[in-house]
Amino acid sequence: MASDSSSKSVQVSATETWTDSNHTTPASTSRPPFKNVWIQQGSKDYYRAGGALFLLGFASFSLIYCVQPLLPAFSHSFQISPATSSLALSLTTGLLAFSIVLASAFSQAFGRRGIMFVSMAVASVLNILAAFMPQWHALLIARALEGLVLGGVPAVAMAWLAEEIDPAHLGKAMGLYVGGTAFGAMMGRVGMGLISEFYSWRIALGVLGVICLLFSFGFYQLLPKSRNFVAQPGFRIGFHLRTWQKHLSNIGLIRLYAIGFCLTSIFVTLFNYATFRLSDEPYSFSQTTISMIFLVYAFGVVSSSIAGSLADRFGKRPLMLSGFMIMGLGVALTLASSIFAVIAGIILVTTGFFISHSVTSGCVGPTAGEHKGHAASLYLLFYYMGSSIIGSVGGWFWLHGGWLSIVALTLSFAILGSILSLLHVKR
Repeated sequence: MASDSSSKSVQVSATETWTDSNHTTPASTSRPPFKNVWIQQGSKDYYRAGGALFLLGFASFSLIYCVQPLLPAFSHSFQISPATSSLALSLTTGLLAFSIVLASAFSQAFGRRGIMFVSMAVASVLNILAAFMPQWHALLIARALEGLVLGGVPAVAMAWLAEEIDPAHLGKAMGLYVGGTAFGAMMGRVGMGLISEFYSWRIALGVLGVICLLFSFGFYQLLPKSRNFVAQPGFRIGFHLRTWQKHLSNIGLIRLYAIGFCLTSIFVTLFNYATFRLSDEPYSFSQTTISMIFLVYAFGVVSSSIAGSLADRFGKRPLMLSGFMIMGLGVALTLASSIFAVIAGIILVTTGFFISHSVTSGCVGPTAGEHKGHAASLYLLFYYMGSSIIGSVGGWFWLHGGWLSIVALTLSFAILGSILSLLHVKR
């Protein structure tokens, strides 16, 4: 994307490219002739970037998680078990986890903005196609492909932020992006529940696909052009493998990756099977009522934005630990029979999740130092593997032990996440 930058920023990017390529010429070891041209807080580009990444987070995460409130409807429509219906989400996040790693590497060659745009647009079309699939396995194929193409969004977005935003304000910018993902995940779930109640889940999936397709074009128009990045033609597999290996030998990054795994293991598993619990006795909630539960994501939008600023001021480790402790308390509260206690518990889990996720994702780039896109892709690999693996395994716990076993499973990950947060080196 050399054409996206001024000549001054191209020179900066070229110097960084030599370093990224592990060349041993003097250019890779000498000091850059210019400093990075950061996007400063309060500038026009800062607000444009915030708006673009909010749209990106909204569209991508509403597409990923839109099927979560529909799991009971899938069980009824296709005559399948709760564990089988959860594959509509688990396959998406599972393929997403692996495609993220490849997408971050390809973005080095083709540019950040283009990869994110194409990924979001194609995923939107696939969501529309999924709405017309007559058979369960055909729907699963569409959802799996959706996860595959959406890999071009999360890690690349994190890398773009780390490369372009002034490091002094990165925490807040990352919080805004995570807030967009929270809002998208919330509205995707709530919208699915509402539309499917009055029309059908097929219409709901199609409508969301159209909305996200429009958002993909809005994102492309708003996102500022790269200043500190220049595309590197070709796909050098050796370079990428060495870079991933280097990150996987970094104990600080390994801790962050494990924290990400714990976060989604708790969050996705609890929400997956809360929909089944609330549709059964003694609650017997309708699809619309269950979807309203996902309005608690509003707490995630707020907490992620606040957490970014607090982390910049007070440090990362206290915020990470607080997030897991809040999640653990929320999980325990859902054991109560009162629906008000259950909702309060879900609110706490949501708030704690977005606090920890916002702070942890913001730590990845600085901890990695260089090759931030590769580091972010590995974080999200572990992050989505938690969603995919534990989200599906939770179906076995639900079938054999009910809600008590779901609480035991998620609470164990909350304890593990708290321990890992304490071990995290403050930065």
